[in-house]
Amino acid sequence: MTATLGAATIDEIVAALDTARATKRQIRQITLDHPEMTVDDAYAVQRRWVERRLASGRSHAGHKIGLTSRAMQLSVGIDEPDFGALLDDMVYHPDAEIPIDHFIEPRVEVELAFFLRRPLAGSDVTTEQVIAATDHVRPAVEIIDSRIQRVDPDTGRTRTVRDTIADNAANAGVIAGGRRILPRKIDLRWVGGVLMHNGVIEETGLGAGVLGNPAHAIAWLAAKYARYGMTLEPGQIILAGSFTRAVLVAAGDEVAVDFGDHGCLEFSFR
Repeated sequence: MTATLGAATIDEIVAALDTARATKRQIRQITLDHPEMTVDDAYAVQRRWVERRLASGRSHAGHKIGLTSRAMQLSVGIDEPDFGALLDDMVYHPDAEIPIDHFIEPRVEVELAFFLRRPLAGSDVTTEQVIAATDHVRPAVEIIDSRIQRVDPDTGRTRTVRDTIADNAANAGVIAGGRRILPRKIDLRWVGGVLMHNGVIEETGLGAGVLGNPAHAIAWLAAKYARYGMTLEPGQIILAGSFTRAVLVAAGDEVAVDFGDHGCLEFSFR
């Protein structure tokens, strides 16, 4: 699928997304005003938004992979995941009190974060190569948000995956911590997490929910990045994708995710 939007249109969309982020007011679905926008266009918008953020002084902290479960892919009419960028101001520490006004309608998801010891690049990266290149994996939580209306108030139309991709794959934050997991010694498919929201268990899941194995998602991302001449670098956070449903949070909420022997992440929103 090729790009159709011109540079001026992409810049207009990026400016609107920046305004939504600054004012905490969602904008109308991009695909309502630009129904011709392709997936390639959506990634072009995302790349331009990241470029502007980097030019403003932010730094690149890593990458996220989304829509890794088959059920989610079917629900939005695609047959592969999507991806977005992590910037330094999206990274929060475990035990943090996170300002709720950093977001519009935040949700939390349970994930695993990969940290590489050597680069990964190329369209033919295998899962075995991902494991060999990984220094360690840590428990993680992703905070997702939407700068674009999920449902259009006038038509009732649900936003498309193209809208989500343009909106940096809905990424807004990440918390990584717990104990180091060595994927050469532990089968990541069986790493599980229990998400507690204000003391109530809301979600449970296993790493196998991410494309059968979270390492598969990292191999997929390396192959996708090969199209753009990009490489996954050591030191970056790479979120492999959620294995739970996203849970809506609000000011005053407390979140704890128990990864069993691999540790627990606890944080709150204020």
